[in-house]
Amino acid sequence: MPPLFEEIDSQASPLGEISLRKRRIPVFGDRDIYEVKLGDEFLMSSMFVDAEEALSTLGLAASKGEKLSVVVGGLGLGYTAVEALKDERISELLVVDALDTVIGWHKDELVPLGKILNADKRNRYVLGSFFDLATDPSRGFDPENAAKKFDAILLDIDHSPTEFLNSANASFYSTENLRLMAEQLKPNGVFAMWSQNLPEAHFEALLKTVFAGVTSHIVAFYNPFQNSESTNSVYVCVKGE
Repeated sequence: MPPLFEEIDSQASPLGEISLRKRRIPVFGDRDIYEVKLGDEFLMSSMFVDAEEALSTLGLAASKGEKLSVVVGGLGLGYTAVEALKDERISELLVVDALDTVIGWHKDELVPLGKILNADKRNRYVLGSFFDLATDPSRGFDPENAAKKFDAILLDIDHSPTEFLNSANASFYSTENLRLMAEQLKPNGVFAMWSQNLPEAHFEALLKTVFAGVTSHIVAFYNPFQNSESTNSVYVCVKGE
């Protein structure tokens, strides 16, 4: 019988100790559950991926055209990136993560979706701070082409627009820095962002200072630990012409 709990890897990072764990909960059957923790804080569990996948489906549904170039900010367990690659219009996907440990888990296929991402030639990992690259158009997201413009940018890093994985991220949520990021989108390009909270009116108002269209989606999913429905949200923003 497989062990009920296993710590696959744990390493120091600029944000603190980050660990990858695998567990089985007998009541949920023969299923491996993968978790990422930063210090004592749970960042992600493969039990709850509906909203991470919806970030891709909703963001790309608003994206027009073919041969799409897409950026995913935040690799996590890979669910947003893998869901994006299901869209056959994507010609290239850049997955940006600040932690080489997390990229290494996927490259070494310590997480199940690493094998899918590694096998897809459209996928490329970019080691770097999403927020630094987003707000510096002279560098851009693509280390091979700083001037590249993208059809969509999908962001899942902070817990919400007001609850940050790192306090240094707070400055990103401003008209000035959102506009700098939007410079890296093509005309009618899409910016979509995940949040663990319901849509926040003040953030919607902020997004509207930069984007021509802003739509908030509530993503509901079953939480077996609470035996009730939980909700996250996805903001989808469309740049003007």
